[in-house]
Amino acid sequence: MIHAIGTDLVELERIKSIGIDRFKDKILNEDEKNEYAKINHENRKLTYLAGRFAVKESLFKCFKAGDKTANYKDFSVLNDSVGAPYVVSKHTSDFVVHITISHTNLYAIAFVVLETKV
Repeated sequence: MIHAIGTDLVELERIKSIGIDRFKDKILNEDEKNEYAKINHENRKLTYLAGRFAVKESLFKCFKAGDKTANYKDFSVLNDSVGAPYVVSKHTSDFVVHITISHTNLYAIAFVVLETKV
């Protein structure tokens, strides 16, 4: 059963104006920073950050439907062996988490569905 849904749209220019390194330190946890460090292209680093931010904001919107409290670093948004994103967090242990991330040259968007485990 669907517990909650959330979506978020991020302007890449907004992250650039804040500063990529400053933004990285604010939203990425250590596992994500390790993935980020392997990225060689600046544009890909930017879309990686924007995508992670969009997922985490989408998750926060999902948890407004409940009593969960969390911060950005409580969620790891990683990629599996074929590149599909997935979430690891103590806050999501009661749910199956479905996420998708997409981006263009200007924006990144994420969509999250929290499904109650049966």
